[in-house]
Amino acid sequence: MIKLFGWALDKEKERRVAILQKVHLFKGLRRNLLMKLLVDLVEKEYEAGELIFSEGEIGKALYIILEGSVALTKKGKEAPLVLAELQAGSYFGELALIDQMPRFATASAQEKTILLIMYKSYFDDLIKGSAAISSRVLLNLVELLSVYVRKNHDART
Repeated sequence: MIKLFGWALDKEKERRVAILQKVHLFKGLRRNLLMKLLVDLVEKEYEAGELIFSEGEIGKALYIILEGSVALTKKGKEAPLVLAELQAGSYFGELALIDQMPRFATASAQEKTILLIMYKSYFDDLIKGSAAISSRVLLNLVELLSVYVRKNHDART
């Protein structure tokens, strides 16, 4: 039976690997390493309007949107301020992999949404256990931080 539907499973696997290839953090990782990540990361489904995390919570994970969409909002004086609306292939929460500081914003599913979740504890084990993955991922993370610092600097000047 599985052999009959194997082509469909492979198409879904290929789609998910293609999404992981779009995540800057995983840029440059070989396909076999992305397949390993695909197996190891936690998949979770959220219903429309369901809270993923709240502003001020301690960050514990990076989230990758496989299907659906996510709104990032920040508390406003009268109503929440929408910072971003992210679609499938986007990711958020990457700074939680570095530190465990309070979240800057609230994340909630805008529709039925499926996320891949990389918890900080998994990331820490990954960095310690795989030189091939850790060197590439850490370099990509430094590049992301550089972009964030430059954007913040440009916004202030």
